[in-house]
Amino acid sequence: MNNYFDNAATTRTDDKVIEAMLPYFSIEYGNPSSVYKLGRKARSAVEDAREKIAKAINANPNEIYFTSGGSESDNLAIKGIAHANKNKGNHIITSKIEHHAVLETCESLEKEGFEISYIDVDENGIIDINQLKAEIKETTILITVMFANNEIGTIEPIKEIGEIAKAHNIIFHTDAVQAIGSLKIDVNELNIDSLSLSGHKFYGPKGIGALYIKKGIKFDKLINGGHQEKNKRAGTENVPGIVGIGKAIELAYENLEENNKKIKFLRDYYVEEIKKRIPNIKINGDIKNRLPGNMNISFRGIEGDGLLFNLDLKEIYASTGSACASGSLEPSHVLTAMGLNEEDAR
Repeated sequence: MNNYFDNAATTRTDDKVIEAMLPYFSIEYGNPSSVYKLGRKARSAVEDAREKIAKAINANPNEIYFTSGGSESDNLAIKGIAHANKNKGNHIITSKIEHHAVLETCESLEKEGFEISYIDVDENGIIDINQLKAEIKETTILITVMFANNEIGTIEPIKEIGEIAKAHNIIFHTDAVQAIGSLKIDVNELNIDSLSLSGHKFYGPKGIGALYIKKGIKFDKLINGGHQEKNKRAGTENVPGIVGIGKAIELAYENLEENNKKIKFLRDYYVEEIKKRIPNIKINGDIKNRLPGNMNISFRGIEGDGLLFNLDLKEIYASTGSACASGSLEPSHVLTAMGLNEEDAR
């Protein structure tokens, strides 16, 4: 029996994805920068995957850049845009519940002299739009707010944020790592200028991600070396991983509505059974406006780590928060930002 309940941390690579990747480890092993036939075949596979990712979010293929994952995509977007546009200003707006890949990137920019505003969220984890509006100033060059939270599943008002950013001529980046594969996303309709995603969140391989940056948006590269990825990300392309993420995103959006309906049914059944059987629980995050496969619950009277230990003994795998923060003694920054006391957050 599969007792894995931590797909927010990572998903199992789909068999069809593995099948698509396998030839590029052995038979089709060419370097996509090489001009001979073996290299050209690898290049064709890379560009095919780029087109699949672009199609999934209604972007142009030349606006997609391959990276090593969500964290690199966030760093490349935020640092790259900040450095390339610092002549226009040095102010960035983000939220208090972002993934650490965003928060720590912003903290590093603060040390360089950039000004960062951290926006509050309400008790459901929804960003305070009025505070965001109030924080905008002439020197604001970037707003970066996640599409959906990786811990509580709450979906942010991305369309409204995009409209605000566009009205003020501010670049808008969203960390959509948790949302891609679960939600339909149209970057043009939502006025998104930059978007991060990672393959292992939607049944693709680990170690491969992508970054969308709208044509015309200036950003500096982080890695120097070769001229790969339109001279924006040096290094020989991870061809098997790129093929895998392309296949995974194609599969994710083939039956999105049907899959979401099934997952939401299972989630709601699970919540109702929990309510019936266990007293003193608190559901964290917006109960309706959340990812279909996410549920975050505080079980009062027991430490989260102790609960996970006992579940692990029964080979049931769950999490108390972001896998990137595992081992930390601090309660979740997401739950505390929502106003939970330390006891409930733990």
